[in-house]
Amino acid sequence: MPLLPEAEDNFVKGLIETANRKTERVFLIGTAGRDQDEWEIRESLRELAELATTAGADVISEGYQRLDKPVAATYIGPGKAQQFAEECRAFEVDTVIFDDELSPAQSRNLEGIFDCKILDRTSLILDIFAQRARTSEGKLQVELAQLQHLYPRLTRFWSHLSRQKGGIGMRGDGETQLETDRRRIQEKIGKLRQDLEVVRRQRGTQRQGRQRHLWPLASIVGYTNAGKSTLLNALTGSQTLSEDKLFATLDPTTRRLRLPTNQNILLSDTVGFIRKLPHGLVEAFKATLEEVVEADLLLHVVDVSHPYAQEQIDAVNTVLGDISADDKPTIMVFNKVDQLESSGDRGRWLEKYPDARFISAKTGEGFDELMEEISRQMRPIRRKLTLHIPHEQSALMAKLYRVGEVLEQDYDGPVARFNVLIPPHVAHEFEEYVIVENEYEHDEKDESLPGRGHGTGSHSDDSGHSGVRKTEGETSETRSRFTPER
Repeated sequence: MPLLPEAEDNFVKGLIETANRKTERVFLIGTAGRDQDEWEIRESLRELAELATTAGADVISEGYQRLDKPVAATYIGPGKAQQFAEECRAFEVDTVIFDDELSPAQSRNLEGIFDCKILDRTSLILDIFAQRARTSEGKLQVELAQLQHLYPRLTRFWSHLSRQKGGIGMRGDGETQLETDRRRIQEKIGKLRQDLEVVRRQRGTQRQGRQRHLWPLASIVGYTNAGKSTLLNALTGSQTLSEDKLFATLDPTTRRLRLPTNQNILLSDTVGFIRKLPHGLVEAFKATLEEVVEADLLLHVVDVSHPYAQEQIDAVNTVLGDISADDKPTIMVFNKVDQLESSGDRGRWLEKYPDARFISAKTGEGFDELMEEISRQMRPIRRKLTLHIPHEQSALMAKLYRVGEVLEQDYDGPVARFNVLIPPHVAHEFEEYVIVENEYEHDEKDESLPGRGHGTGSHSDDSGHSGVRKTEGETSETRSRFTPER
């Protein structure tokens, strides 16, 4: 008799909890190539220790082995495995965590040698994600990734069970408990994929709504714990969770940001990236990462104070390539400059990234320069007009300030004169007052930039995103005045 949906959900969750039950005392094991640098090995194990601590574990000790290639049966050499197993028994270790992904067979063999639970890097990251997921979308994505990781490893949990006896309602000699569980998990995976497809459609509808308003989207990407959520909060005034932990933010958050050019954009904070991010996890989180794929601009936030910041940049670029987002216009944002030891460090980074911006999301240092650069890169295609508006048309002049960018103004004489940049979709409201019209443009200094939009470089109306209306009473900053004709 099949399980009821609620009972089946509880069964699947029970399997996940069995696979990912947190323990307190852990031993870390890594591997490295013969010619791999010592610092790279130590940094990878340090990051694994930080992941384990984030998951709630107490790291007791660690070790690594240099190998030309992993051993098929036990990943590390059998002699080294025995040596580490003796250390673990001496330290009363509950769990051993490997800094790479293990095959199901390797996990089973290592459990026999160590006589304790064996986890790999993927299982550890999934456990952290399960703790961090808050929205229904995030929970769906985590559960899908967990089940996909658990499915080929089910044998470990049911090796003690024998075959069921046949009888009425049972096929043949009966099916094993393992086969039953696999079938249930396959069904659950199928349902989760359907649910996530609904989520993708909902996000597509939301993006269409933004496009109707011509709101451009900028996505914050970067290595985990680089300060992405802190930057979002500082720029937009939001209250997104921001902690000094790996993967403190899992679910995407989008907020409105007003730029100095009288333009509104949407700013989205996404899940942090990490080295050796499991490909299956990237696949499961496609619904979330679509915010990055669909973005008009990426803000690549880097913890510039980290000793291996360049390696973190490379890891993020690898994931961006995996999701086909590595060709997006990108601003390199070097965060935590308040923790740099010398000003010379900036110079070294500028040699490699001359257009980078240096900020402190904590103190606000460098925000003006960052906002100017975002404004420059997100500047939409607008009509540059010279308008003569009668003084009695005060409501129209107020609207001009709300929807456009006033470059020059002059109120002397019988009419008010303006040089302005106007979004194409509202320009018709000012047509009868147009005296001079220039070409559609981004900005005089930005002619080399491609048109903003979803993969297009043409200067068409639907490729550029206009400035968005300001609230009543707000005005654009006046850049300069010009001398009226006499």
